[in-house]
Amino acid sequence: MQLDIRLPIGMLFSILGGILVVFGAVSNSDIYHKSMGININLWWGLVMLIFGLLMFFYGLRATRRNAATPDEGNVEGPNAHIKPPHAH
Repeated sequence: MQLDIRLPIGMLFSILGGILVVFGAVSNSDIYHKSMGININLWWGLVMLIFGLLMFFYGLRATRRNAATPDEGNVEGPNAHIKPPHAH
């Protein structure tokens, strides 16, 4: 089984985005006066969380799809189970 790069990237962005969302939700709103009152941590945390979840979802989907298809490196090919007719 090969590792799809979207899985670790998705996990990384999901974890970091979740941390930012929690920090932005519980932090004091006075620290955001430099950013025109916009809760940067909350909004970018949501962006990172959504991106991470999408990457993780598509990585899992591709991994499952590759596991369901026959191996392309098979020398005999995908129709190896079909027996040729006997020549008499």
